Formats: sequence, C-alpha cells, structure tokens
Amino acid sequence: MDTILFWVIFNVFILLLLGLDLFVFHRKEHEVKIKEALLWSAFWIALSLIFNAVIYYWKGPAPALEFLTAYLIEKSLSVDNLFVFILIFNFFKVPLQYQHKILFWGILGALVLRGIFILVGVALIAKFHFIIYILGAFLVYTGIKMALTKDDGELHPEQNPFIVWISQKLRFTKTAVGGKFFTKVDGKLYATPLFLVLIMVESTDVVFAADSIPAILAISKDPFIVYTSNVFALLGLRALYFALAGIMQLFHYLHYGLSLILVFIGAKLLVSDFFELDMRYALLVVGAILTISIVASLMFPKKEAELPPPPDFIP
Repeated sequence: MDTILFWVIFNVFILLLLGLDLFVFHRKEHEVKIKEALLWSAFWIALSLIFNAVIYYWKGPAPALEFLTAYLIEKSLSVDNLFVFILIFNFFKVPLQYQHKILFWGILGALVLRGIFILVGVALIAKFHFIIYILGAFLVYTGIKMALTKDDGELHPEQNPFIVWISQKLRFTKTAVGGKFFTKVDGKLYATPLFLVLIMVESTDVVFAADSIPAILAISKDPFIVYTSNVFALLGLRALYFALAGIMQLFHYLHYGLSLILVFIGAKLLVSDFFELDMRYALLVVGAILTISIVASLMFPKKEAELPPPPDFIP
C-alpha cells in the first residue's frame, strides 16, 4: 500500500510541476532565451539531486546510487534526442516561440509511453530471466552500430511510415495557425504542421526509448527507481535543449562516448550472473567516458561544413 501511495504522490507532484510550467511560467508563448533555459536547467538538476537525497534516506545508499547512475545515463543518452529535435525544428522551420510548447507535450507523451515500457520490461525480466541476456546483447549491438553509423544531418519524415499514414488520414493546413495543433476551416477540423512536428518528436522518442530503457534496466530492477530517473532526466530535457541548441555541434565526440556507454552497460548486463560490478565503479566509468568525450570535443573542434537550407515539407 505504501508503494502505491509513493507512486501516486510522485506522479501528482510531477503533474503539478508540469501544470505550473505550462500554464503559469510559460502561459504566453515566447522564445526561450539562453539565460532562462540555464535557470530552468539548474532548477531541474537541483530538484533531481534533492529527490536523490530523498531516495537515500528512504531506501538507502544502494538505491540512491542506482538512481544517480540511471539518471546520469538517461540524461546523457537524451543528448542524442536534442540533435534530432534540432533537425526536426529546422526541417519544418518551426518558429522559436512554438518550440517549447511542442517539446512540453512531446515529453509529456514520452513520460506516459516510457512508464508503460518500464513496467512491462521489469515484469518480463522478473518472469523470464534470460531476457537480460537479450537486452545486454541488444545494447552492445546498438552501441557498436551507433559508433559506426555516420550522421548525415538530414531528416526524411516522408520515409516515416507513421508520418505518411497520419498525412493520409488527416487534413492539414499549409501554415502554422497561432501555435495551435488543430483548427477549424469552413467548419471542418484541420491539423496544423505543428501537430505533425509533435508526432515526429513523439515517434523519435519511442526509438530512443528502445535504447535507453534497456540501459536503465541494466542498472536497477526497481521500477520506481527506473521510472523516476527517467522522469527527471526527461523533465530537464526541454530546458537543456534551449540552453545547448546553439552549441550542440561542439560536442561531436559525445556520440562515440554514448556508444561506449551502451556497450559497457550491455556487457555489464551480460556478465551480471557471473560478476556483479559495484555500482560506484559503474558510475565512475560512465562519468569518465562522458568527461573524456566532452573534453576531446572541445580540444579537437570539428571543422565547420556548410549545410544546404532545409527543404519545405508540407503534407
């Protein structure tokens, strides 16, 4: 009963924060400046660390360390989401004042989907232990594939089956209509291009969740720890996007660091029945990989290349 109560209290608290964010602090659509984004990033990180302290005094040092490690990994893997968000917004030429609203609803949907993925994943692992080997092998494969795949900086929404299907089923306006997702034209309901962008954000997060959820399940089997670490990492993602959007290209080696983290976590999962790595060392390894990849990116900057202007895409 106490466990259910904690789940309810946590989710009510998160919904309250999201409500204040959307309907109070961002009630008027505006371009989020770097200073505002940095303050919000600091707020979400501080809130995550405070919750980590609550976990420490409630559940003990081991679960608290699991939360911190899972949070750091999820936060790191979410950086790849930011690159995709930039591509999506540039491709569809989304005005800056509407980007926060799209990210808000996109991440809210992601929280619901990830909650379902986590509960299903934990239940499957508890019932079928061999799944941990499948997840471990999947993470190693994904990490290697990520390292070897070259990002061409292009987006192809017309190749996304779900986007094509949505475009065929709904009527779309040609332009954004005051930041709305839907509008009425001559008494008929139309979706706006912003709704299509929202669908793109949601669908890409589902793809990223396929990597991040198994990685977090390799850290902890406690659904509450896995879920809350995911929630806090995602809540700070919007602010992190606006804080780093202009300098994301500087961290070009971070991609390889994330690949190595996935391989490391996958290998840890594969040998977990024979050798259990202390979570403190796992946290140190993840932190060291991230630090090295960021420092290397800054020490050896990537040569700038001129990219062609994004094409128009109207469904």
